[in-house]
Amino acid sequence: MRLIARTLAFLAALAFAAQPIAAQDASILRDAETERLLKDMVNPLVEAAGMPKDAVDVVIVNDPSVNAFTSQGQVIYVNSGLLNVADNANQVQGVMAHELGHIVGGHALSFDKGFKNAGKITLLSLLVGVAAALAGSGDAAMGAISMGQQAAYGSLLGFSRAQESSADAAGANFLSKAGISGRGSLQFFQKLQNLEFRYGYPHDEEAAFASTHPLSGDRIATLREVYEKDKAWNAKTDPELEERFQLAKAKLYGYLADPADTLRHYPTYVTTEPARYARVYAYHKESRLDDALREADALLAEKPNNPYFLEIKGQVLLEAGKADESLAPLRKATELTGNDPLIASTFGLALVNTEDKSHLDEAETVLRAAVARDRENPFAWYELGLVYGAKGDIARANLASAEQQIMTDSPAQALRSAMTAQAGLPKDSPDWIQAQDISMQARAQLERKKDRK
Repeated sequence: MRLIARTLAFLAALAFAAQPIAAQDASILRDAETERLLKDMVNPLVEAAGMPKDAVDVVIVNDPSVNAFTSQGQVIYVNSGLLNVADNANQVQGVMAHELGHIVGGHALSFDKGFKNAGKITLLSLLVGVAAALAGSGDAAMGAISMGQQAAYGSLLGFSRAQESSADAAGANFLSKAGISGRGSLQFFQKLQNLEFRYGYPHDEEAAFASTHPLSGDRIATLREVYEKDKAWNAKTDPELEERFQLAKAKLYGYLADPADTLRHYPTYVTTEPARYARVYAYHKESRLDDALREADALLAEKPNNPYFLEIKGQVLLEAGKADESLAPLRKATELTGNDPLIASTFGLALVNTEDKSHLDEAETVLRAAVARDRENPFAWYELGLVYGAKGDIARANLASAEQQIMTDSPAQALRSAMTAQAGLPKDSPDWIQAQDISMQARAQLERKKDRK
C-alpha cells in the first residue's frame, strides 16, 4: 500500500456526485492488490454497459467520508471511507454500477448544460433587479436578485437529482446484465439512510427540494421494486472475490487506522487472514518488527505463493532497514504478479537500498519495466533516477527526475531537469524527444499558474 499525494484538478466548486468535486491536494492510495480487485469487480459491469474490458479505472481516494464519484473521463473514484463501511463486495459493486451510470450518461459533461441554464436564470434576475433599482425600488431590486439566485440554485439541484435518478436506473440495468444481484446496492442505500438519520438529516419535502440527490428512502423504494423482480436477485457473489474483498478491506484499515484502533478492531485472538493482514500494518507502524513478521509468516504458512502476502513481508523488512532480507519475498511477489508495476517499484527500491552495485542492472530492468506499464508512477521514476545516477548516467537520471517532477506538480524543477537531460542526450533520440516534450509541458503548466495569479 502506497500513499501518493496528487493534486486533482476539478472544474466546479460545487460537490455533486456526478461532478468533479472541489478538492485540493487530494491523495490517491495506490495498492496493487486492491486495484486488481476493484478492476475485477467493475469489469463485468463495464462489459454489461457495452464497453471494452478494463475501459474504466477505479481509483482509491484517501478520504474517510462515505462517497464515490466520477469526473470527466472513464474513472470511478472510491473513497477509503466507503470501502471501510461496506460489508461485502456486492455493496461496492452496487456503488460502482451507479457511478458507471454517470460515466455512460456523460453526466460530467452535461453538467455544463445545467450550470449554463442556472447562469441564464441568475443573469435574467440580475437584469430585472437592475431595472427595478433604476426605477427607484431598492427592495424590489434585492428581491428580484435573491429570487433569481434561489431559482438558479434550485435549477442546479433539480438537474443533479435527475442525473442521480438516471444513474440509479442505469446501474440497476448494468447489474442485471452482468448477473450481479442488486441486494448490495439496496443494503448500501440503507446504510446511507441510517447515517442520515444518525446525523439528523431532514427527510421532508423541503429537504428533498434542497438536496443534490433524491432522498435515500425514495431511491430504496424505487430500486427495490426493480431489483427484487430481476433474475439476478438471488445470485451469489463469487466466494473468491468476496474473500479478496475482505482481505483488501482489512489491509486498508490496518494501513490507515491508528494501531491501537486496528488492534481493538482485530484483536489478537482472531486468527483469520483479514485480521492478521490488518495487524501486520498495526505492528509495523509501531516498529514491532517481530510481531509484524510473525503475522506475515502466519499468512504465508497458509498461502506461500500469495504475492501480496509476500509483498507485505518484503515491505515490512525493507522499511525496517533490512533491504537484503526483503529481496527474496519481493522478487517472488514481482514474478508471481507478472511484474506488477507497483510491486516491481518496491522491489526496485529494495535493490537500490542494498547499496550493492551488483544489483543496479537488475534494478534498472525492473524499474524500466514498471514505468513502461505505469507511466503515472512518480515513485518508480524517482527510484529509476537514483539508479541512473548511481550508474553515472546523469542525463537519464535528470530525465527520470523530470518525469517524476512533472507528475507531482513541480513544473519549475521539471523544466530544469528536462533541459539538463536534453543537453546530455543524443539529439533526436527517443529520450531526447521525451525530455523536449516534458519541457514543453512544464512551460505550459508554469504559464497556467502565472495566469491564475
